[in-house]
Amino acid sequence: GVKFGIYKNGEFHERLFPFDAIPRIITAQEWSGLERGLIQRVNALNLFLKDVYGEKRIIKDGVVPEDFVYRSPGYLPQCEGILPVKGVYSHISGIDLVKGKDGVWYILEDNLRIPSGASYPYIARALCRRCSPETFRHNGVLDNRNYGDLLRRTMDSVNTGGINVVFTPGRYNAAYFEHSYLAEMSGSVLAEAGDLYVRDSTLYYRATEGDQRVGAIYRRVSDEYMDPLT
Repeated sequence: GVKFGIYKNGEFHERLFPFDAIPRIITAQEWSGLERGLIQRVNALNLFLKDVYGEKRIIKDGVVPEDFVYRSPGYLPQCEGILPVKGVYSHISGIDLVKGKDGVWYILEDNLRIPSGASYPYIARALCRRCSPETFRHNGVLDNRNYGDLLRRTMDSVNTGGINVVFTPGRYNAAYFEHSYLAEMSGSVLAEAGDLYVRDSTLYYRATEGDQRVGAIYRRVSDEYMDPLT
């Protein structure tokens, strides 16, 4: 039942996600260095976004060219001067890593807007535990079963009072399985565009038992599909 969708010749097709039972081993020592570097990188990216949409010192000081920011398709003038709760712009960051032939890890891409894929290694690990429980009994494998709790705590940390929502484009999105799975794991409500509305600058979820205020939203919809007025 673990699926992902692709569009081919204008048609939507769901496929089973491939599973490789042979893991790629990362040693604890190697991961320790990667983890420190990734934390540093995500902090730096958040500070960059805060500066670009705020004081713009990085542009004024000539560190980053003005055109690099303002001509970028990812730059949103509607977000100028907006400071998110606790100053966090990228709460969940998908940093793509690749190990070169020289044995050095490199970063391919920083996915900050709508990073996807967390559910697939989670499920792959669950399958591995079922297939070979002795591997986990006899080896010090890092446990990833707390991801749903980490996601819930991340949303709770910036919740302004209300329910947590995972906002999905719908079942024809390639990662819809993940959206529904993460909502279930984190105890959040899975919502589509028609389930949400804004009134008096406050976001609400249309529920059968009465409309509920949304306190935090995990948005899995691209920026260009959002209404800039709301």
